[in-house]
Amino acid sequence: MAFSCATGKHRRPSRVKQATTRTVGVAALTTTGVIGTLASPALAADPSAEQTGLTLALSIGDSMAEQVGAQAAAQRQAAEAAAAQKRAREEAEALAVQLASVKAEEDREAEERAAREAERKRLSTYVSPIAGSYVSTGYKSGGAVWSSGSHTGVDFHAASGTAVQAVGSGTVVEAGWGGSYGYQIVLRMNDGTYTQYGHLSSIGVSVGQAVVPGQQIAVSGATGNVTGAHLHFEVRTTAEYGTDIDPVAYLRAHGVNV
Repeated sequence: MAFSCATGKHRRPSRVKQATTRTVGVAALTTTGVIGTLASPALAADPSAEQTGLTLALSIGDSMAEQVGAQAAAQRQAAEAAAAQKRAREEAEALAVQLASVKAEEDREAEERAAREAERKRLSTYVSPIAGSYVSTGYKSGGAVWSSGSHTGVDFHAASGTAVQAVGSGTVVEAGWGGSYGYQIVLRMNDGTYTQYGHLSSIGVSVGQAVVPGQQIAVSGATGNVTGAHLHFEVRTTAEYGTDIDPVAYLRAHGVNV
């Protein structure tokens, strides 16, 4: 007869029993699905969740890319606008300089034209041979003092030493002693006529010299056939004696108030 040992609280389970218990536990775990749960694909990422996250990431990326692109485009447009404004400003400044240069040239030309016109008018004007004087003896006055029997010119009142001026533009053709005229000057005027200034005390020009209206050419006196100091002024159509014309009419025809 075989004997069996009774188990009690003071006896440890046998190895076989411990092993059996572990085996049963593992089986129980397997049966309840704990191990199966750990090994199950349920712990892997849900494909739909992965797809949703990817779409969201792509959407955010596209939005950021659009913002960056918009900012870059705005910066490029701003740079282009600034460059265009700079070019426009430079072109405007260059045009302003060019216009100023053109205006300055036009002003200079206008001034030159005005100066030439003023000079032309000055050279074409006539003045009295003695400033502020008057005719003391008229043209064609008769008397024994003139060899021709009449006065071939006019006498302007002038004390000795008074400035004598050219009545207009011309060239000196005679300057020196003139017999009964005393010291004299003869000018060939630009209009082709001749003017004579006689009884001078001194001469200030020489033959061949050009003179202009109002230029002092001599000083009055009492040389030659005279009874007192004055200026003999005569106008001729040629350089020859006997071609005289009315000096007062001549001066008035050239705008001189005599």
